[in-house]
Amino acid sequence: PSHADHVDPLDDDHGPQAPLLRTLAIARPAAGRLALATLLGAGAVGAAIGLIATSAWLISRSAQRPQESAVAIAIVGVQFFALSRGLCRYGERVVGHDAAFRVLSDLRVRVYERLERLSPLGLPAFGSGDLLARLIHDVDSLQDLLVRVVPPFAIALIVGAATVALEWWMLPAAGLILLIALLLAGTLVPWLTGTLAARTEARQAAARGELTSSVVDLIEGAPELAVNGATAEQLGRAMAADTEVTQLAGTAARTAGIGQGLESLCVGLAMWGALLVGVSAVHAGRLEGVLLAGIVLIPLVAFELVTGLPSATQTLQRVRRSAARVFEVMETPPPVSEPAHPVALSPEPHTLRVRDLRFSYPDEERWALAGVDLDLSPGRRVAVVGPSGAGKSTLAGVLLRFLPYEGGSVTLDDVEIAALDGDQYRRMVGLLSQDAHVFDNTLEENLRLAKREATAEEIDDALASVRLLDWTNELPHGLATEVGERGARMSGGQRQRLAIARALLADFPLLVLDEPGEHLDTQTADAIVADLLAITRDRATLLITHRLSGLQDVDEVLLLDHGRVLERGTHAELLSLGGRYAELWQREHDAWQPHE
Repeated sequence: PSHADHVDPLDDDHGPQAPLLRTLAIARPAAGRLALATLLGAGAVGAAIGLIATSAWLISRSAQRPQESAVAIAIVGVQFFALSRGLCRYGERVVGHDAAFRVLSDLRVRVYERLERLSPLGLPAFGSGDLLARLIHDVDSLQDLLVRVVPPFAIALIVGAATVALEWWMLPAAGLILLIALLLAGTLVPWLTGTLAARTEARQAAARGELTSSVVDLIEGAPELAVNGATAEQLGRAMAADTEVTQLAGTAARTAGIGQGLESLCVGLAMWGALLVGVSAVHAGRLEGVLLAGIVLIPLVAFELVTGLPSATQTLQRVRRSAARVFEVMETPPPVSEPAHPVALSPEPHTLRVRDLRFSYPDEERWALAGVDLDLSPGRRVAVVGPSGAGKSTLAGVLLRFLPYEGGSVTLDDVEIAALDGDQYRRMVGLLSQDAHVFDNTLEENLRLAKREATAEEIDDALASVRLLDWTNELPHGLATEVGERGARMSGGQRQRLAIARALLADFPLLVLDEPGEHLDTQTADAIVADLLAITRDRATLLITHRLSGLQDVDEVLLLDHGRVLERGTHAELLSLGGRYAELWQREHDAWQPHE
C-alpha cells in the first residue's frame, strides 16, 4: 500500500555517510551548545599551550636573576593560563555532554515513537533483545559522534593552526617541523587506525545486539529451556556471542594501542627536531636562549590536539554502524500509514461497519480475509469463531488499524478508518488481547494506565465488575501491592481480570476481545468470557474466540475458515442449521463430558 506519511528530511539518502550526516542533522537544534563546547575545548588546549610556553620562558628568564618586575607579567600569565585551562575544560565537558544528552533524549523519543507506530505487528522484524540494544546501546553510541569525534577534529584544526603560527613566529624551522608532525599525526595515523578498525568496529554494534538478544532469550525463556533441557544450548549461544564481543573489544584495544604508539613517536620526533633546530638557532644568534625551552616543549602540549584523533577515527567506525542500526528502525515503514489530513471523529454513539473486507499478508497468494461483513453498534455483541489460522486475529488487527486492508471498507460512523488519525481512532476502539501486558508496578498504576485521572470510586467499580475488588481489599497493601514482572505475583485468571478492568476503565465505546480466555483453564476461561459478556452489554463488543461456550449470549456469531465467513447467525440458528458450527459445538460439548 502507498504511504501518506510526512517525509522527514532525515530520511534522505546521503550515500555511505548517510547515518552520520543524519545524526548531525538531528543535532542541529543543539548546534549552538556544541559550537560553544568546541570553543571551550579549544580554549582549554590553547591555555595549556600558553601555560607551557609562558612557564618555560619564566623558568629560563628566572635563571638569569632578573628584577621581579621583568617577570611579573609572565607570573600573571602562568596563573591566568592555569585557571583558564581548568575552567575551559570543565565548561567543555558540561556544555558538550549537555548538548549530546539533549540530542540523544530527542532521538530516543523519536525511535520509541517509530517503534510505537510499528507495534505490534511490525516489531517481529526485529528481535526483542536486538531492539533493546538499538534503543539503548546504539543510541548511546551516537553521543560519541558529538563529543568524541567532531569536537576533537575541530579543535585540532583551530588550535593546531594557531600553535604552528606561534612556533613559526618564534622560529620558522621549528614551526615547519611541528606542522609536518601534526599533519602526520592528525591525518596518516587516524587513517591507519580507522582502516584497521573498520571491520571490527562495524561488527561491534551487531555483536552487542546479538549478545543482548541471546541473554534476553535466556532470561525470559529460562523455565521453558529448563523443562526441555535446552539451557546448556542457549547458554552456549550466549557464551559464543560474549566471546565474539570480547574478541572484538581486544582487537579494538590493540588498534588503539597502535595509534597511541604512533602518536607518541610523532611527539618525540617533533620535540627532538625542535631541539636540534633550536640549539642551532641559539648558537647562530637567531633565537634568544630563553625561548628555546618554549620551542621544545610546545610540541609536547600541541600533540594533545591530535592524540585523541586515532581513537576518534576508530570510534567513528563504530558510530557509523550504530547510527545505521538506529536509522534502520527509523526507516522501517509502519504497517499502516497515517492520513496527511485526518478526518475528525464524530461524537458518540459510534457504529463500526465492515463490508467485503479483504486482506493478504506480503508474499502470500491467498487472502487472509476475503469478503468479511459485520456490524458493531452500541450494545451489539458479535462473536467470531473458527479454527487456528481462520483469520480471527487478522480481523482484529485490521479493525484496530494495526494492518491495512486492501479491499472492501471499514467505516466508523460512515468514515473510512484509513482517513482517521490512528491514535484517536484507538481511543474509540479498544483491544483486550490474550497476552495483555501487566507492568512490574502496583495494581493501581496498572489500572491508571488506562485513565490517569480515574477516581478511587471508578477504580473500585472497575475491580468490582471483574470480581477483583474483594481480593484487592484483602491484600495487606491493597492497590499499592506490587504485582511483579508481567504480573508474576498474580494467577493467570487474576492477570486477565486486571487487564479487563483496565479496558473497562478506559471506557472504549467499541471493544475487541481477542481470545480473552486463552492460556487459562477451561473453567476460568468460561467464567471470564461470561463476565465479559455481562459487563459489556452497553457497548459494541467483538469477541474473538476458538471456544463456543457462552456464545448464546451474543447477538450474532460468525464462523470463519481460511478468511471467509462460512456461517453466520445466532447460536441457536447455527445449531439448527446442523452445519460446521453445530459440528464444532458437538465436538466441544463431548469433550466436556466426563469419561468413564
